[in-house]
Amino acid sequence: MRTQQRAEGQLRAIRRRVRQLADLGPAASDHAHAARVAIGLVVPGLAIVLAGRPDLLIYAVFGSFVGMYGRTESPAGRIRHQGQAALILGLAAGIGVELSNHHVGALTLVVAEMLFAGISSVAADTWGLKPEGPFFGIFALGAMATLPSGHVSPTIAVAIGGSTALFCVTLSVVIALRTGDLRSFAGLRRTSSLRAIRPYTTAETLTHAVRYVMAISLAGAGGLALGIDHANWAMAASAVPLAAPDARGGDRSIHGVVQRGVHRVLGTFGGLAITGALLAPHPGPTFLAVVVIVLLFPTELFMIHHYGLALGFFTPLIMLMTELAEPTDALTLVRDRAIDTFIGVVIGIGVAVISRRWGRRRTTPAEVPSPG
Repeated sequence: MRTQQRAEGQLRAIRRRVRQLADLGPAASDHAHAARVAIGLVVPGLAIVLAGRPDLLIYAVFGSFVGMYGRTESPAGRIRHQGQAALILGLAAGIGVELSNHHVGALTLVVAEMLFAGISSVAADTWGLKPEGPFFGIFALGAMATLPSGHVSPTIAVAIGGSTALFCVTLSVVIALRTGDLRSFAGLRRTSSLRAIRPYTTAETLTHAVRYVMAISLAGAGGLALGIDHANWAMAASAVPLAAPDARGGDRSIHGVVQRGVHRVLGTFGGLAITGALLAPHPGPTFLAVVVIVLLFPTELFMIHHYGLALGFFTPLIMLMTELAEPTDALTLVRDRAIDTFIGVVIGIGVAVISRRWGRRRTTPAEVPSPG
């Protein structure tokens, strides 16, 4: 009888986990936030398309990610954190372009990503950025570094990304003024520095940075055997589980880490199938660029409610912008990214599980997942 009750309990737990994987959660002004983020890419993105350079859209996309920060915060907090995120992304893009133009090898990229992951993790935790973690910076650095050498000068790359990020921050400022939230906006001007209230202790911050360095180094080592592009994508995927609410561990359940990893794999695989379908007819670059711009809205619309579903839109966005910058065989692209994602996620979950007793996470405001 006891064995049967235990089996039934385990079965109920499995069913509950499966339902959680499909749970969308409650809506919370998602359309307004997603529209603001999408507009941050629509304007500079269309300008690039109209200029006849869709291959440069990748720089604007990374700049537009600044608009994702501060989703649930006051206008003042959102503007401050978007400015801080712009510093991280701008530095990542600049380093990545320089590495590309200097023809760096895979080992150099892995070392650069490790160092950047540790430093940007400390910065993100210290500033209390939401979405958490250094994923966007890690991804931007690797993506830029693996583009063909001489694709664009560092000045132009940073100018496109920087102007897009500035547009996103300006958009947040305009919205704050138009909604009449002058009191909150005035609080930004009275802030003496860009410091946010630190949600973690110094020990917790440093411990989590070590987790990122471990995951990046292991994923990078695994990708070295497959080539520099593989190392880049595997490293980016390994950072994803570590941004889950349970990743900092202590004695907390590791369920959130595993669920985030599963969402990442399933969402990415679904998105890769969509990517393959879009690339199969060999459409022109203008069409692909427009699809990239359109996909940002549903990505951010579902991000906080269902990470896997959001990845179904985010993955083709990323794949298509990469294809525009560096055309390749569609089947090879889809196959390689599937392998790299699986490798990275498994390593990220492994690091989170092994290190879960290193530190105990303090209670923080509502978690906002990133598309990492």
